[in-house]
Amino acid sequence: MTSARVRALLILSAALALAAAAMVAVIHPQPHPLGPRADRPALLLLTSLPLVFGEGFSIEGAGSPALNALNRRYRMIPISVADPANLAKGELLLMAHPLAQPAEDLVALDAWVRRGGRVLLLADPMLEWPSKRPLGDPLRAPPMFMDTGLLAHWGLRLDAPDERGPATRKLGGFNVLTVSPGLLFGSCAIGDDRLVAHCRIGMGSATIVADADLLDAASLGSKAAHNFDGVLEELARLEKE
Repeated sequence: MTSARVRALLILSAALALAAAAMVAVIHPQPHPLGPRADRPALLLLTSLPLVFGEGFSIEGAGSPALNALNRRYRMIPISVADPANLAKGELLLMAHPLAQPAEDLVALDAWVRRGGRVLLLADPMLEWPSKRPLGDPLRAPPMFMDTGLLAHWGLRLDAPDERGPATRKLGGFNVLTVSPGLLFGSCAIGDDRLVAHCRIGMGSATIVADADLLDAASLGSKAAHNFDGVLEELARLEKE
């Protein structure tokens, strides 16, 4: 797929996400948020997962439990690519298993972080998220994080898991349920179970998590009760840095 086609697909996905976010706000208003939406901190969202809109892009599929949890704390701003125009919309970014970004946007992302931006990147080397779409469908999340050198540039290596299946790991001080989580190695501060890496990059920070299936907590059962708590705690940590 050419760079132009990739960018066109990313922009289409963002347009759908923005439309879905507006629908979610009307159809599923959030009870007892921390404050008026305008007063909540902005959180940019770049993802290939069906968090804002379901796979079928129907009203019934709008507003995943993960999005609802994030909406209670943040003013969500879906974006299509990590280019300068989109990154200028906020100082905190959640990249949840994003599509491969064009090279020029990876350069922009790195520069944004080094100037003080903060990013939580869920980079899954073996995504197990259920999907009705066939492999290769451009609207299906990729089976693995499409790294084109970003992690190595930040001093990290992401390995596939030794074993597949559910596994309990630590995230933000909480026990969370992951599915086939990867392993992180490198020069950043990495947790004992190798799920999470905290990196200082210039004046900014990046937290990398080697799993994205944990955002499908509603499908994972009671052992995933603190999955969103872990994500929110990691975002709160980035806000303070």
